[in-house]
Formats: sequence, C-alpha cells, structure tokens
Amino acid sequence: MTPLDSAWLTVALLVAAIVASGWGWTRAGRLLWPPLAAILLAGALAVAVHGRLGASEQALHAMVATAAAVLAVAGGGPVTSWVFAWIDRHDTTGAHSMRDAGSVLRGGAWIGGLERTAIVVSLLAGWPEGVALALALKGLGRYPELRNQDNPGTAERFIIGTFTSVLWAAGCAGVVLLLRA
Repeated sequence: MTPLDSAWLTVALLVAAIVASGWGWTRAGRLLWPPLAAILLAGALAVAVHGRLGASEQALHAMVATAAAVLAVAGGGPVTSWVFAWIDRHDTTGAHSMRDAGSVLRGGAWIGGLERTAIVVSLLAGWPEGVALALALKGLGRYPELRNQDNPGTAERFIIGTFTSVLWAAGCAGVVLLLRA
C-alpha cells in the first residue's frame, strides 16, 4: 500500500468514525459507539503508522487533520459518557456518589468539547504546553465544585472525565501526527 493509499484509508476511517459519532449521541448508540469508535481510531492509527505523507500531499494532510479534529470534539462526549455508565454499572459501594456528581458538574459536555478542541489544536500546532494550559484552566474553573464536601464523588468524576476526554483527543491528534512524521 502506498503512502497516498494509506492516507485515503485513514481519511475514510476517520469519516466513518465521525458519521458513527452522530449515532453515539443517541441512547441506543451509547452502547455500541465507544467500542466501534475505538476500533475505527485504532485502525486509523495503524494505517497512519505505515502511510506517512510527503510534503506534496498537503491537501490530503489537511483533510486528515480536519477529520481528526472533528472526531476528537464530536466523538469524545459519547466515549466519556460510556466510561461513566460503565463505572456506574460496576459501582459496588452502592453510594451512587459518582452518579450524583454529574448533577454538580453542570455544563460538562460543553466544557469537554471545548477542552478537546483546545487539546487537539494544541497538539496539531506543535504546542503541547497548550494541553497543560487547558487543563489548568479547567481545574481552576471547577475548583469550587471540586471542594464540595457534600459529594465526595465529584472530584473522581472530574478526574475520570478529564482523563477520558484528553486521551480521546490525544489519540485523534496522534493519527495526524503519525502521518506527518
């Protein structure tokens, strides 16, 4: 497979994941979207490793970067929700502190989308310090809720959601960076 064929396959996998992410926002799609998205993203990463692009394929590289950025923002919400649902199902304490923390951390979907945007743009721009800046701003903005002693699960939900969101955005940026290398 030529590098150009690999790049087109990477674009196809990313576009398929973007289309599937729309399904991930539905109740039924939340069960299947995250595993499907992980498979599509892993496939795009694997193809990108073998199909590095030269300087002449800049338009194709821009398409891959755009598709990866859209996937990072649109697909991260359902993946994070899936992780929370998995944790809630397997919570053996019965305290429901993680479940209740969702009502304390209002606006999480919007904040997560903005966070993933900042992370993927920072990584693609070659400015990894932007990741630290985005996470610091998020932590400072959420500090009052994190200090909430009424619900001890709030800080845990914040950390799990942030890590899931950041890893998803970094994985999407990784596809582009692997093609670029």
